[in-house]
Amino acid sequence: MITLYGIGKWIPQINRLPDTGFKGQFRFLKSPAPWLIIMGTLLGNGGVYCWYSYIDPLLTNVSGFSPESLTWLMVVAGCGMVFGNLLGGRFADKFQAGLVAAIVQSCMVITLVLIYFLSPVPWAYVALMVIGTAGLFGVGSPLQYLNIRFSKGGEMLGAASIQMAFNVGSAIAAYLGGLALNTNGDYRTPALVGIPLALLGCILLFVLHYKYEQNFKS
Repeated sequence: MITLYGIGKWIPQINRLPDTGFKGQFRFLKSPAPWLIIMGTLLGNGGVYCWYSYIDPLLTNVSGFSPESLTWLMVVAGCGMVFGNLLGGRFADKFQAGLVAAIVQSCMVITLVLIYFLSPVPWAYVALMVIGTAGLFGVGSPLQYLNIRFSKGGEMLGAASIQMAFNVGSAIAAYLGGLALNTNGDYRTPALVGIPLALLGCILLFVLHYKYEQNFKS
């Protein structure tokens, strides 16, 4: 009910999308820009999910929190997601969305490095956890907006492709993180595995901004 109220109050009425036919829905994929957004999302968020998929055992086995404290710690992590999503949307309104997403993603690379080294320090890890979850959802709004912007004639598919990239990236990340754990059993290792993925995602988003976003005309 709260969600329906929020949609009715804050989401503006928009005109119906033109019918471009089945093939027309896919034409936007001929451009490199949507692929940069999709792969930037898959790799960038996947890099963060390498760490986040195994956050519970990292909190208990490395940071030293009790299993009973995980409930409130997940609430804190969830608050980071909410505020990150809100801030990402706000900054995307004021600045170029691709640049916002690229900068947030670059912060995630640094955050993963710090998580690997500072997770044994409980208070530092909680702070980094909030920053990490905020960044994970902070890139969502800018990238969603960008892919709709670069998918003229296929906006519905463009919007859906971001969610597909997000889900595929998180699944691959969980698998890679699991492989790392099976290798050495160190719960910090998934964060280390996620660093190159997040870095690649960051590079793709900067390429998107400088090569396509700055020259894009609606």
